[in-house]
Amino acid sequence: MRTLNRYEKPASLGVDIGSVSTKGVVIDERGVILAREYIKTQVSPVRAARRLLRSLESQMPVNTAINAVGVTGSARKLVGLMLGAGVVKNEITAHAVGTMSRRPDVRTILEIGGQDSKIIILDGGIVTDYAMNTLCAAGTGAFLAAQAKRLGVSVEDMGKLALQSKNPVKIAARCAVFAESDMVHKAQAGHRREDLIAGLCYAVAANFLGDVGKGKNIRAPVVFQGGVSKNPGVVRAFRDATGLDIHVDDDSHLLGAVGAAVLARSAPLERPFDFAVADVEFDTGGHECAACPNRCDIMLVYRGGELLDTWGSRCADNRVQITDNR
Repeated sequence: MRTLNRYEKPASLGVDIGSVSTKGVVIDERGVILAREYIKTQVSPVRAARRLLRSLESQMPVNTAINAVGVTGSARKLVGLMLGAGVVKNEITAHAVGTMSRRPDVRTILEIGGQDSKIIILDGGIVTDYAMNTLCAAGTGAFLAAQAKRLGVSVEDMGKLALQSKNPVKIAARCAVFAESDMVHKAQAGHRREDLIAGLCYAVAANFLGDVGKGKNIRAPVVFQGGVSKNPGVVRAFRDATGLDIHVDDDSHLLGAVGAAVLARSAPLERPFDFAVADVEFDTGGHECAACPNRCDIMLVYRGGELLDTWGSRCADNRVQITDNR
């Protein structure tokens, strides 16, 4: 078992594996980011994790070794198993910890990702309330990306164009289907492109506050994070809608991964993390268990062709009957 030698500085690896994007950071003991990456998940969390690790390894400073690994996100259990993570945490905890590492006085966190969004309310550094939306695409990064394509602009340019608008178009915000239909109708009526984009940005903020943020006591300081926080048009919309300053960190899209890395310090690895895990063959599959009438949908994880772990059983005794028919 290899341990850190006296010339190696310890660092923590944090991974936030989402349905649309995969984020990773390596931080030192002071919380400074030594390596960072943001890539598209592209359906396969395993392949995304491999690409992420190779990129982070190429950025690693010499004489630095990872002695703690934390994972969060929708595929956290799968990727946590793959990486041998000491800590696997839900997104609420990871985003709260990551944000407080940069802004200890934060009281409200607004987060909009590729396919979901969340609000986290804190008091004295403790999460007191939260809400998530995963049922409708309206107000998410995927929704904005689809509308950008329809309007013939890049997602990256949407925010700049929105800020040029002098007369934002009011667009229905309660449903992705209605919002898209309304935008198409307004475009055909002859509204300027920047006004349509600004209207979409205001629709995103209105949808979030009327759904995810409904009934929540939004108090300053407010931190906005997730990929959509990089859109200055949406940031302006939230400022106008709440009447509050909206703070966006330079690494706002990575704060879930930062939180996972910070949390990982509580469970250091027995030996330094080996980036060679990116070359190990992992495979996954689904299976309907036949052990009882519940017929649970079981997730199977293989490493090098051998069954590594299973999860998904709803039975009290966690029994699983597997037929390997890959």
